[in-house]
Amino acid sequence: MSAGDAERAIDSLRRGWPLAIATGHCTLALLAIETADPVRLAGFDPEGTAPVLLSSGRAVTLRLANQRAAASPECPVLIERARWLDFATATALADPQFDLAMPMKGPFRAIDLADPEAARGALRLATLAGILPAFFVIEGGSADLVIALADIDAHEDATRLTIAARAHLPVAGAEDAEIVAFRTPEMPGEHIALLIGAPNGAPPLVRLHSECLTGDVLGSLKCDCGPQLDAAIAAIAANGWGILLYLRQEGRGIGLINKLRAYALQDQGFDTVDANTRLGFAVDSRNFAVAARMLALLGARSVRLLTNNPQKVTQLEAAGITVVERVPHILPANPHNERYLATKRDRTGHEF
Repeated sequence: MSAGDAERAIDSLRRGWPLAIATGHCTLALLAIETADPVRLAGFDPEGTAPVLLSSGRAVTLRLANQRAAASPECPVLIERARWLDFATATALADPQFDLAMPMKGPFRAIDLADPEAARGALRLATLAGILPAFFVIEGGSADLVIALADIDAHEDATRLTIAARAHLPVAGAEDAEIVAFRTPEMPGEHIALLIGAPNGAPPLVRLHSECLTGDVLGSLKCDCGPQLDAAIAAIAANGWGILLYLRQEGRGIGLINKLRAYALQDQGFDTVDANTRLGFAVDSRNFAVAARMLALLGARSVRLLTNNPQKVTQLEAAGITVVERVPHILPANPHNERYLATKRDRTGHEF
């Protein structure tokens, strides 16, 4: 098992190179539609018979799932390669920016997958790579790079996280603070903890904040991330002791580019939930086991959690962190994010 193989797979997907996922049942060769082109497709599939793999969320959006309904947007759907399903048509199947511009030829037919687990692994890899979850696939095919499902699991293994560095860092609103950086040997980025104040024997007030470049840095009004970050630092400082975790899980885990694609769909009238599903992703792809590992490494196994999201409580407790209290973190809406906040309340279980 090697998490490094998952990193090489992610690099291959972003470069438009084929790879294969091997399981105990078969080998599934993949070519990511977003980063490929007609020439690479011809080299990957000279016979022109490779079907197209999509998530069920994307397939249902396009009304392509003519088999029994899938239970989750992360489930795979295999679309038969019709004679007229060329690279341009496959690109339109993968990318929702073409939904209004390019009418589908059809009919499309969903066919059975020989190894659904390998297909689910392909969709997970796409999420990790920050690309659209859509592939040409050859069941039983080969590629220069072959990885196992265990390699993907190792990449997401929170137990591999360790403390890399720490230093005193006064910040606006909390001058008595220490920054701690965490990483694994393979991950390209780092997760950060900001320790504010000094331990006083009580469970720390903890905030899990997922990275949001648009909100945290640029001051976007489409979400509430920037104000939540500032308010969390202020609340922890007022409490006297606590920890802010800054998690590198942009766009609820789908990455910056896909988050911007979701923004574009929201401009067309879709809410944040439907935008993610239309792109082919789960509503929330974050894994808070990473946060639990960070807290454990900091010795904080019992916390007061500053959040409106009960799923954060559930995931932390499942990973061994005791949440003694959920502390609401409610800020006023603005005209640009009113619908977004209502969607979080009504469709993702946030409690305001």
